[in-house]
Amino acid sequence: MDPATLIGMAIAFGALVGTLAMEGSTISAILLPAPMLLVFVATIAVGIASGTIRDLMLAVKALPRAFVGKPPKPHETIDQVVAFAEKARREGLLSLEQEADNEADPFLKKALQNIADGTDGEELRNLLEDEIATRTASDRVAGKFFTTLGGFAPTVGIIGTVVSLTHVLENLSTPGKLGPLIAAAFVATLWGLLSANFLWLPIGSRLRRLSDLEAQRMTLLMEGVLAVQAGSQPRLLGERLRAMVPANALPKLSKAA
Repeated sequence: MDPATLIGMAIAFGALVGTLAMEGSTISAILLPAPMLLVFVATIAVGIASGTIRDLMLAVKALPRAFVGKPPKPHETIDQVVAFAEKARREGLLSLEQEADNEADPFLKKALQNIADGTDGEELRNLLEDEIATRTASDRVAGKFFTTLGGFAPTVGIIGTVVSLTHVLENLSTPGKLGPLIAAAFVATLWGLLSANFLWLPIGSRLRRLSDLEAQRMTLLMEGVLAVQAGSQPRLLGERLRAMVPANALPKLSKAA
């Protein structure tokens, strides 16, 4: 688990609470049910309206990944592929069928099974590239959904403020109530901005980042297993795969290996 999202959101909301305290206010001043109901419910509703039900289902399914998703470790992927190369060099490509049977990752399982079945290298590359493209497109739908919510939320907040201000104008005859009513009116705008920048946009960006990292892992696997099929020497294969990964993504031990 990578806690970056949880840590970032906790600090952001902590800064908000700290600011309220320094201004002599409390968190209860902005926890008003009416504007929060409009901002959150209406934002999600227009987000659903801007896409499809399938988009919503993908976004809901992907939401936990934004908080508990574990970024792949390239050095582990490289070590795994090098181990396949060593086994194929000792026992032949047919030995990878046993590895495919024990593999939990559907992408890698499919690649190893096709190698054991003798699939042509170019055909296998096309198959795996299509698999990566499809997976990436599906993952980005979820990220785009939350980014779209981040775009709608501030405008919905302004709508809530306008609605509340109409109520303020109805009470011009009672000046004593105007201050609290005006303050409450702007809470909707506040929650529109907060939800966009503290929730929806970070979640969308996080999901896109995880999608990019997963696509990199799958590409690394694809190049690795294709090299194994071509009979690449394990040590050279490991060096080639490490050259495809940014240095800061590899531990010192793996870089020195």
